[in-house]
Amino acid sequence: MWVEERKTGFKFVERYTDPMTGKTRRVSVVMEKNTAQSRKLAAVALSEKIDKALLPQVDKIRLKDLVDLYRKEQFRTLKQSTYRRNSAVCNTLMKILDPEIYVDKLTAGYIRERFLNTGREHSTLNEWMIRLKALLRWGYRNDYIKDISYLNKIERFSDIPHRQKIEDKFLESAELKELLSGMTILKWKLLTEFLALSGLRFGEAAALTKSDVDLKNRKIHVTKTYDSVADITTTPKTACSVRDVYIQDELLTVCRNVLLGCHSGTVVSISSVFFPGTIREHIEFDCYAKYLRETSQRVIGRRITPHTLRHTHASLLMEQGIDIDSISKRLGHNDSRITREIYLHVTKKLEEQRNAQIKELKIL
Repeated sequence: MWVEERKTGFKFVERYTDPMTGKTRRVSVVMEKNTAQSRKLAAVALSEKIDKALLPQVDKIRLKDLVDLYRKEQFRTLKQSTYRRNSAVCNTLMKILDPEIYVDKLTAGYIRERFLNTGREHSTLNEWMIRLKALLRWGYRNDYIKDISYLNKIERFSDIPHRQKIEDKFLESAELKELLSGMTILKWKLLTEFLALSGLRFGEAAALTKSDVDLKNRKIHVTKTYDSVADITTTPKTACSVRDVYIQDELLTVCRNVLLGCHSGTVVSISSVFFPGTIREHIEFDCYAKYLRETSQRVIGRRITPHTLRHTHASLLMEQGIDIDSISKRLGHNDSRITREIYLHVTKKLEEQRNAQIKELKIL
């Protein structure tokens, strides 16, 4: 801050950098006197003016600046893994819509056209649209955007039939057996069996230590998750994710095989991690996901992800007559749209099978 003497008093001036343009700007305030008390009052007034000037103007904010503000809040409020995932989607949105566009220029038609021009599957576009709407609604709630009513005009992109979409989220029992028989790498086969029989998320399984797998009392203590990107072990997805998963007979056999096949006779035998990696301490997500994707395509004719095995676990339990509340507790969540959809789908499929059996009956 510096002072310029004027005929009517003293002008106190301060510089600041405009983050929107990178240019240096000035603010000033006039005081009658140039005393210590006046300088304190001037400093406060100048600081308030700068803070006000730095606030983005409603409807005059570019997409890249809205994303930057959104990320700053999410960095403070979200888990690192969630923040990083949302941040990556924001990068995609800026590539689609142009980071320099003023947010008040966005329209329903413009957004739909730019999304469709990517040529991506409609299911992917719908996921991106959910993230975009969340971003714009955040901007509206924080007074960076004046009007987002046009979002109501944007409907979901037409997707594959519901039946096919649900079936793609899990494997039938026969498909799972066929997939396992086609796996040639032992540690990936054991991990696939473990995920399908326990319902754990990949991160939860990767974070397990040997002490978490209590074979004596037949319990798996799920208390943490492994973030493979940051290579850190952190808190689980939600509070409900902290749970004990019962080890049934088939899973007990797999757990014993993991301890025998993944630990003994190697340098990782000293590791406390239940599924040790070869490069890092923990098992590598990218390597496993690639192997699972390629092997499933070759063996059963469609690509699956590690999370497909979690849904597979839910569907197999449903077919065995386990109620949805017990399944949700085992999976570690209060409510899951996918679990409910699979439940309804499996229930309908079993009803059709029963009807087909009854149709062939001859009672009299």
